[in-house]
Amino acid sequence: MTRWNLTEADAVTETAPFRGRHRESALLDTLVSGARAGHSGAVVVSGEAGVGKTALLHHVIARSAAGIRVERIVASQSEMELAYAGLQQLCSHMMDAIGHLPAPQREAIETAFGLRQAAAPDPFLVGLALLGLLTEAAGDRALLCVVDDAQWLDQASARAVAFAARRLDTEGVAVVLAMREVDEMFAGLRQLVVDGLDHDDSCALLRHAVPSGLDQRVRDQIIAEARGNPLALREFPRAMGPAEVADGGASSGLAPLEKRIEQSLTAQLRPLPGPAHLLLLLAAADPTGDPGLLWRASAALGLGPEAFDAAKDADALVIGTRVGFRHPLVRSAVYRAASPEDRRRVHAALADATSAEHDPDRRAWHRASATLRPDDEVATDLERSAARARTRGGAAAAGAYLERAAELTPAPVGRGERLIAAAEAKHDAGAPEAALRLLDNTQGLPLTPLQKALVARLRARAGYALRRDSSGPRLLLAAAQGLEGLDPVLARETYIEALQAAVYGGRLGDAEQVTAVSNAILEATSAEESDTARDLILRGQALLAARGQEAALDTLRRAQRALIEDAPDSLGLHWMWFASRAAQDLWDARALRALAARQVEMARAQGVVTVLPIALSLLMLAQTVDGRVDLVEASCDEIDAIKEVTGHPMPQYGRLFLAAHKARVEETKEWAQRIRADSHARGEGYGLSAANFSEAVLYNGLGRFPEAVAAAGRELPYTHELNHAMRSLLELVEAASHTGERALAEHAVEKLASVTRPVGTNWASAVLTMAEAQLHEGDKAGALYQDAITRFEHERIPIMVGRCRLLYGEELNRRGRHAEAREQLRDAHEVLSSCGLNGFAQRAADKLRASGGTPRRQARGATAQLTDQELNVARLAREGLTNRDIGARLFISAHTAEYHLRKVFVKLDIKRRTELKTALALLDRATPVGGEITGR
Repeated sequence: MTRWNLTEADAVTETAPFRGRHRESALLDTLVSGARAGHSGAVVVSGEAGVGKTALLHHVIARSAAGIRVERIVASQSEMELAYAGLQQLCSHMMDAIGHLPAPQREAIETAFGLRQAAAPDPFLVGLALLGLLTEAAGDRALLCVVDDAQWLDQASARAVAFAARRLDTEGVAVVLAMREVDEMFAGLRQLVVDGLDHDDSCALLRHAVPSGLDQRVRDQIIAEARGNPLALREFPRAMGPAEVADGGASSGLAPLEKRIEQSLTAQLRPLPGPAHLLLLLAAADPTGDPGLLWRASAALGLGPEAFDAAKDADALVIGTRVGFRHPLVRSAVYRAASPEDRRRVHAALADATSAEHDPDRRAWHRASATLRPDDEVATDLERSAARARTRGGAAAAGAYLERAAELTPAPVGRGERLIAAAEAKHDAGAPEAALRLLDNTQGLPLTPLQKALVARLRARAGYALRRDSSGPRLLLAAAQGLEGLDPVLARETYIEALQAAVYGGRLGDAEQVTAVSNAILEATSAEESDTARDLILRGQALLAARGQEAALDTLRRAQRALIEDAPDSLGLHWMWFASRAAQDLWDARALRALAARQVEMARAQGVVTVLPIALSLLMLAQTVDGRVDLVEASCDEIDAIKEVTGHPMPQYGRLFLAAHKARVEETKEWAQRIRADSHARGEGYGLSAANFSEAVLYNGLGRFPEAVAAAGRELPYTHELNHAMRSLLELVEAASHTGERALAEHAVEKLASVTRPVGTNWASAVLTMAEAQLHEGDKAGALYQDAITRFEHERIPIMVGRCRLLYGEELNRRGRHAEAREQLRDAHEVLSSCGLNGFAQRAADKLRASGGTPRRQARGATAQLTDQELNVARLAREGLTNRDIGARLFISAHTAEYHLRKVFVKLDIKRRTELKTALALLDRATPVGGEITGR
């Protein structure tokens, strides 16, 4: 990784005039001007090697230098295996501002850089820390941050840079990333493709490269073969001898252009003496650009001042505060052209010159590059580097270290152990194909029983990550059983992974798998030995799936208490969602609220961003139960922010439920269609259940009861899955009762009784009582409705209080008791409106008018006044979060949060945060009673 200051950058480009590029320069100038005005943005500059990306960056930096801070690095291919190496170089001049970061972000980036010992940092906290440092570096001026050859960034650094670039908004930061081909990680950013120069600019550049002039035939051939590539235009003539210039014998255009440019560069360096060649190779093999390291290593190789003079005179090497090449392709050309023996010599010299105390990982990598035969000492060094990479959050780097360590391990047993560890690191880094490839290399090695079990587990996990097919639960179960007696803790973890795969597969998987996995778990565990929260939730979920709610009640409630009262470890936090799901299956509203809120709180506090999407999804269910649809929208916003920066594949169930409850018809249909398609692709029946339930809620709210019957009826065969399937039964009772299908309604009530009576909670009893009331008339129905309302109120479930009052009011209307009906319907309308259940509220308003009443009109808001991001910020500010907290939630800077909040205050004509609750409540009621139900 090479850092340039402006003087060195100018020195590199002063011999090459800048030609053309008006379109590209204008775009980058606009980006920088925006940063000066307080706006932020990022651009990815892409194009083939030598096309002029670096010159364009120098040009923009030179034009922007006045009044703006510039941070620039050049990534190096040889550093791709060092976790956060690129990021550390980029941040080296910004670390004085680290004290301004929130503690979790500060600790994450310090751990990533090896400045503190702690658990591996969440990569997205590191990215958020980078965003904070960029904001601080911009200060009251502006910042231009340039990364050249960004394709060579290590994976961890690339992820952090992409994260920060996507979240820029109003910090006054301009980020420019130059790379040959746009990596998928940067695909969502603005793109600028740099093509070759036109004919006139090519001619002008060629005249500068060869002042003495060229034969026209030679000139035309060079221009044709260079295809406007500036580096090719400069280098091809340099590599031509006098005879070629005279007779037009330009080099053959059969080879790829990049390879021909490298060949040209190599040909120019060929006359250099051997020591100068070795010195250039030494500099090419060292990515740090540290002159002191170069001096020490060159001395060890016996290279004197004459080698340096020759390299500099050849215009190949630039030595200042950093060592660099006049073009990045010179580095790669020198390294590729060298013999393997010479490469090993320079790596050995660099290893000896690198401090084992201060830079042990680079030293280990150089030693490995210098080693041809198996060497256990070198392999052990690499293994230690892998452990350090793991603690810094560099799973990809750890995988690379361990893979090379395995190659250098003499003993077959040790080689197998390191191959398995490398495969696990590759899988954790999101590369299951690479993990499977490494596991294939363990075949024929003398593995221990534990190693064989670990291989089976990794194969099952990587295969499931790739295919998500019905074989996943079976293979994971077999792996868990293979670990019994060898590693009980890992066995439990694998059992719960198998159960998760089976449960989510549901109806789209093997119908017997849930039962098979559950029974295997029950055989492998015992009630007496299950005392930790993790063991309890594992056994409790198995009991629930295999033997039903009543059998699982005691164990699951013990698990829930343990998770609420005692802080779980990181693994327990990951599986805490099972406890929240169990709270739904057991109709336990209080446990659902407590568990969902605790998992979200702990995931945020520990910076475990990967757990947050599913934790927030469960929190949304609790928020819906509480009638806080406004909070559901904020949670959806947060999940969207996480998905955007992490690529988390979790389907957007929250958006589907929200659209259904707010009666947004087209939006619900669109989400349901998308989620059904995704469910079939992933082999996860849970999504089908969510889509059917949501459509049933939507159509019941709109009074389109035949469509609600069709949606909810699809869940009848799957009541044993509990969750959304069993909740769809109440929707089916309501829809069938309104369409006159009494037999169907009675069947649904019978099914509902089978999943509520064994539990006996107020929530379960209220749901069953509400359903039974719809099968009766007169005073019997009234008594049941009143009982259900009382129970729902006791459990603080306002959406069901409102819906129950709506049904009761409709029943009273049918009996001609309009005065009593108006009382129930008016209360229903107010409750349902305040909860944001637009469809049911509209239905209540219509029935109220039919009974001779008039609903209280709600003030109409103007949601369209605020942008989505402004709404996101406003909702969180309403809940009392600071700008820094809002930034952390939405993965934006505190500065951007403050900017959006100021705009919210102006648009809503308010002055204090305490006014947000009322203002946003008005905004959320964007549809007047009696109007068409539409959504934003």
